[in-house]
Amino acid sequence: MMAVEYYIFMGRDDEEIPPNVTHVRIDISVRVIPERAFSENPNIEEVEFNDDITTVERLAFYKCPSLRRVVMRGVKVIKEHTFDECEALTDVECDKLEIIKEYAFTDCKSLIGMDLESVRIVERYAFWRCFALRWANFGSNLERIDRCVFYGCTSLRCITLPLKDDVLTSDDIFTQCENLEHVDLVKGVHQTVAALLLEEWKTVVYKDIHLINQILLNLPNGSHRYRDHGKKSQTIQFWIRSLLHQINKYKAEHCSYLNEAAATLDLALTKDILFKNVLPFLELPSHIFDGGEDEEEEDSNDIDD
Repeated sequence: MMAVEYYIFMGRDDEEIPPNVTHVRIDISVRVIPERAFSENPNIEEVEFNDDITTVERLAFYKCPSLRRVVMRGVKVIKEHTFDECEALTDVECDKLEIIKEYAFTDCKSLIGMDLESVRIVERYAFWRCFALRWANFGSNLERIDRCVFYGCTSLRCITLPLKDDVLTSDDIFTQCENLEHVDLVKGVHQTVAALLLEEWKTVVYKDIHLINQILLNLPNGSHRYRDHGKKSQTIQFWIRSLLHQINKYKAEHCSYLNEAAATLDLALTKDILFKNVLPFLELPSHIFDGGEDEEEEDSNDIDD
């Protein structure tokens, strides 16, 4: 098999990609992919960025029908319509991506999944009519998903979200996502629940975590034509708020129990036994027992003055 030869893109304003080129590498001197740099190129199949590129300007890969794979690990911002109508695109590697502007992946009809753990903001219609999209994984950095981001993603089944209020900014985010049936939470949430004091608390919260997957599939998915945007986004947002309230309630009770236990230990044991033997075993911080001594020292200093 012959090795694939890459065309080295230098980012010049007058640069023209030779018509027979299918694979492109971006030169290390380039920091921004210019507007319309590869727009409507019928032949390119794969593009590999250098890791210092931070921004892809609008329409850079607009209507590239053969483009299948893009490696852009250093990119933080994808501008408007960047990959609009790249119908063959299936593989996007983007480890540091933070902002996806509006219509960035519209009509990418072969895109199956997106790993978006570093993303903070997704603007409106970003994945509009990505009919093959089955999953999208966001991480704890996510701040907001704007209106109609997944409009018409009829194959979307699973989405991973952080447990944050107001991440979903609109009721029409999942319009015509009739197969959306599963919401996962970022893994750190499960560590928080596992740290709760009582098993009954953990049981209640885990039950609430799985509740959304029992009701989501049967909710109406909405129709943009009749301004009925469905209940999926609204229900997910309500579920997130309910979970936050539940966890915060139990964490407050947890702290109350710890403070009561700390007070009991402080009265019952001498300081040396408490600090050397009890606290390390219970994994309690020693500073919660130090208040009395500090106050006595301050009072003593005041008298000396």
